[in-house]
Order: sequence, then structure tokens, then C-alpha cells
Amino acid sequence: MALKRVMVLTGGGDCPGLNAVIRGIVKRASLEKDWEVIGCIESFNGVLREPTEIVELNDKSVEGILSQGGTILGTTNKGGPFAWPIKQQDGSWTTVDRSDEMLRKLQYMGVDAVINIGGDGSQRISLGLSKKGLNIVGVPKTIDNDLSMTDYTFGFQTAVQICTESIDKLKTTAASHNRVFIMEVMGRDAGWIALHSAIAGGADVCVIPEIPYDIEKIKAKIESCYNKRRGYCIIVVAEGAKGKDGQVVGTKTNEVGYQHIKLGGIAETLAAELKEAGVEQDIRCTILGHLQRGGTPIAFDRVLASEFGVRAMEFVIEGRFGQMVAYHHPDIVGVPLEEAVREQNLLSAESRLVHTAKGLGIALGD
Repeated sequence: MALKRVMVLTGGGDCPGLNAVIRGIVKRASLEKDWEVIGCIESFNGVLREPTEIVELNDKSVEGILSQGGTILGTTNKGGPFAWPIKQQDGSWTTVDRSDEMLRKLQYMGVDAVINIGGDGSQRISLGLSKKGLNIVGVPKTIDNDLSMTDYTFGFQTAVQICTESIDKLKTTAASHNRVFIMEVMGRDAGWIALHSAIAGGADVCVIPEIPYDIEKIKAKIESCYNKRRGYCIIVVAEGAKGKDGQVVGTKTNEVGYQHIKLGGIAETLAAELKEAGVEQDIRCTILGHLQRGGTPIAFDRVLASEFGVRAMEFVIEGRFGQMVAYHHPDIVGVPLEEAVREQNLLSAESRLVHTAKGLGIALGD
């Protein structure tokens, strides 16, 4: 009996729980007699490179990876089959569409189906390849929790836990020195990490991309945290936050194939604005950066990632392609890829979470 072959890959930024998904896929496939699993190195790059970089995935190769951060397959957020970077003779870079070439290679390799684990950008690639006839299933991955068709993405809760523990640590030094601490967290255009950790950590101010801030409102909250000279204030700010002028803080990168603005620096910008507005207290900034992405996934993310992996493989077995697995509490369901990437999952100013934050006295700068 000829074996059928499913190829697994991880794209976009790394995320706690990626290895748990890979393990879930392999474990579920091992219960079947007619499926084998291969892994593609660094998203689709492993297929597009010459020579190809493909590894066999079996029970032995996924042993011990459940609690391991990162991804054993490697990942990239640059380029892809629809925008492969090519260096021209004059030294400049352009991109070419290699999707048809890649589909031919997959057919030659005997790949019957693909499971693409990734965020918004990765699932847009999934959709494009699905429209070209590839049997593909998507698995949602992002610490930002900004995919709208799933209740949660794995990795998000681990990132929130790291941020919350960081607030706990900042509080003791802030109180000791009567300081204002501004902690910058990830999330790009979404404030989920910032607001969840601000509530869990008992922050005084939380600035998120969905609600442009008024510097005077933040200044007033800081002043309320102090009794004369004594007191402290913890501010959590999402990297994509912006003031009333609507300008995010970031830089355009020269990294080949990277298409996003590299966000970062809002904490220092906010500190400078507060000083200019007349805040007299000592202000310090902490940027967590990639600490939020690394390390061991918490139990919630291991379970969710395992559920996604098992269900994705079952979709492949059942021939349910062109879909992304999603968490609709309490079930793991399938949603069409087109719906999965239609819009971002952003916080609403009228949401329950925003209402809770304000009810706790957390200032949002509006």
C-alpha cells in the first residue's frame, strides 16, 4: 500500500507551542497506516531552495518537544512562494512569484497535503495556494491573538504570563524608587497582550493601538498615583500604540523580504512626551521584546496547540482542505481560509475587557 504524504511547516515569528502542534500532527498521523509526515525547513523555503531541505517527522523525532519553545523546523517571516527575494545585477532586490514552480516540486515529491502553521501572513499564503489547487490546512499561530476567526491563538497566553510576571517584578523596584515604569510589549496593531497583562498585573495605565492616547490624561493618572513625592506608577504600552496624531513609532527595515514596519520605541517616545508635558517623577522604560516569544509554553498553550495539531491532521485525513482549524469554545472547528484572513481581531473600545480595565481604575489614555 502506497503511503500518502503530508508536509508540515511553520512560518512567521516563532511562538510558544509550535512544537506541540508539530507533535500533535505526528502523533495523530502515526495512528493511521497510510500516512507519513515530512517537515519543511523555514516555512516554504525548504521546498524552494536547491537542494531542498526536508526532514522526516516521526514519533522519535518529536520525542521531548512538547515543552520546548521555538520550532524544530525553523521559521521565517521574509519572502515566500509568492514573493521570493531575488538580487538583481545592480545590487538591488526584487521579488518573483515562484508558487507554480513550488507546486510542481511538491507534486514531484509526492506531497498529498500541506499543513501550514502560521499567523495572518502565513494564512494568506495558504489561501493563495489553496486557490491554485493545493490541498492545504491552516493552523493559526500568533502571540498577538489578532486572528479574528479563533477565540485564542496558542502562544498568546504564554506571552501574557511573561508580561504579567514582568509587571510583578517592576512593581517592587518602582515602589522602592518612587518611579514611573513604562513597559513596552508586543502585539503590533492589537492590544490583547498589553491589556490582559495590565489587568493581571495590576498596572495603572495601559496604552493600546485601538485607543489613541491623550498625553494629558496619562499625566493626570500618574499624578493620582502619588501622594506628594511618594508612590509609583506602572504603564503598559503596546508597541503599535499611537497618540491622537495617529502615528505609530517604528522604522522601515532594510532586511531583504521583510515587508512590515519594524515597530518599537513607543516607550521612550511616551516617556519623552510625559516629561515635556511636565511629569516630574523619574521615568524608566523596559522593553520586553522577544522575551515574550521565547521559552516554555504554559499548559494552556500546550493543550490548545496539541488540539490544533490533532485536528489539522484529521482534516487532512478527511479531505477537508482550504480551511483553518480554530478554537470556538469548547470546540476545535474549521473555518474557510478566506474568512480566517478577512479581518484582524482587534479590541473594541466598547469590549468587555476594556470595560473591566476601566472598572479597575486602569487609565487607557482616552
